[in-house]
Amino acid sequence: MGVGWWRLIGAALAGMLFFHGFCSSEKAPNYTFMKQATSAPYISYYDYIIIGGGTAGCPLAATLSQNYSVLLLERGGSPYGNPNITDLGAFGAALSDLSPKSPSQRFISEDGVINARARVLGGGSCLNAGFYTRASTDYVKEVGWDGRLVNESYGWVEKLVAFEPPMKQWQTAVRDGLVEVGVVPNNGFTYDHMYGTKVGGTIFDADGHRHTAADLLEYANPSGLTVLLHANVHKILFRIKGKARPLAHGVNFRDASGIKHKAYLKIGSGNEIIVSAGALGSPQLMMLSGVGPAEHLKAHNITVVLDQPMVGQRMSDNPMNAIFIPSPLPVEVSLIQVVGITHFGSYIEAASGANFAGGSQSDKKDFGMFSPQTGQLSTVPPKQRTPEAIAKAVETMSSLDEAAFKGGFILEKVMGPISTGHLELRSRNPSENPSVTFNYFKEPQDLQRCVEGIKIIEKVIDSTSFSKFKYDYLSVPTLMNMTASSPVNLLPRHDNSSTSLEQYCKDTVMTIWHYHGGCQVGSVVDHDHKVLGVDALRIIDGSTFNYSPGTNPQATVMMLGRYMGVKILSERLASDEPK
Repeated sequence: MGVGWWRLIGAALAGMLFFHGFCSSEKAPNYTFMKQATSAPYISYYDYIIIGGGTAGCPLAATLSQNYSVLLLERGGSPYGNPNITDLGAFGAALSDLSPKSPSQRFISEDGVINARARVLGGGSCLNAGFYTRASTDYVKEVGWDGRLVNESYGWVEKLVAFEPPMKQWQTAVRDGLVEVGVVPNNGFTYDHMYGTKVGGTIFDADGHRHTAADLLEYANPSGLTVLLHANVHKILFRIKGKARPLAHGVNFRDASGIKHKAYLKIGSGNEIIVSAGALGSPQLMMLSGVGPAEHLKAHNITVVLDQPMVGQRMSDNPMNAIFIPSPLPVEVSLIQVVGITHFGSYIEAASGANFAGGSQSDKKDFGMFSPQTGQLSTVPPKQRTPEAIAKAVETMSSLDEAAFKGGFILEKVMGPISTGHLELRSRNPSENPSVTFNYFKEPQDLQRCVEGIKIIEKVIDSTSFSKFKYDYLSVPTLMNMTASSPVNLLPRHDNSSTSLEQYCKDTVMTIWHYHGGCQVGSVVDHDHKVLGVDALRIIDGSTFNYSPGTNPQATVMMLGRYMGVKILSERLASDEPK
């Protein structure tokens, strides 16, 4: 094989899915309740204060607003009017935006893997690849949720934000290849989580426009909800009297101008503060507010409200590994649509790229899902993913022939995972990323699941169903070696032709942005998501998960916001009834 292909394919791993955005026809909904935090009074009072207008916070706020006054505080801006969020064709642009106003805030775990956290109304649903799928029935039973209410809550979400994706050639070939190699049965299109191969839902509609958790605010009672944008919460306020349990009663937040505001709960039984700031933001805010490991808080001169050593513990991120397959045929622009759900604990998915449709070489700035800008620079060892390495990869991308962008990736994600890490504060600044370690593949079972997933991908690539999208002279070992060893390496890499699949998994580990944990049910919150040891405080988001639900958690996080909102309303209705 010539040097040209080696260079093109290797660098394409870092820059697959270069999508050109197009002008969005989506208009912002008329949310009269959505305002900039600069317009907020210095002091205000509400029945509920929700911190974080993300994937869980938006459906939760919409639900509670039906009966009570709700303040929803979001540290980012609006997703509406931003085509980098709204349009499928611009996927990756928001993730690669490193400006202070970006809807995505980059962080690098102590493992060395580049990742992202949302900073926008709608949360991660504004940044992700759009796959929509429910948790398994076993997951629902294991966590003790009410199955009927779970299904009703999923349906409530799906009426506004979930769609059946169009199945074109690349995704169809991957689906048929999975069935051919034994990931059966073929379950067709379904939101349900079932063993075998299926086509899942998407939050992109038929016109390629994204629908996010922010759209669920259409369900809100406008007179009961206030949404403040660019409202950065610094601290939850507690009342502590004698030996009584700490009582959450307010928050301090700052607006975009740095002006300090306070919001308090109205006096009344049942009013609460609810943290929905995400798997990084929720444990971080709990610590900043004095709830966390006492010695760690004291080291940052934070007054300890409650010594809670499990805050920030058991952090997990599902490892993702992929193989790039250059195609002799043009492929459609597609994100995640098909998934193979195996019995051994690995999920097989795929994405495909574009041929610079309508663009020019000078337009090569945003490279999508697998790109140096978004952090998916799998061609550089995790510990070497420095700004300089990313800049070098982007420079390499700029001179690529468009042939490098014909093709796609087949990837696997490890279920769970079992491996866990921890989160700690770096400073008392809520805008600064905390330090987080995920310990990818620390547990041997996670590594074995990756190996088994890669074996399935190998079989799919060599399947008859997928054959027209593969060059005959590029063997799977060659593709894997190029995937693991491209010209943008800073250090010599392992030659995959002479090393194990275990080493391949370790060398090419990436994130699929499904990190969770830090405030789990049973250790930090109870089964009603009430924080243990304090009153009038709950946490409702992915930080409470012990395992990532389904093949993609966003549907379940949105469902959880609605589910818990309905439960809270039902509890209050029951308590208000005459005895």
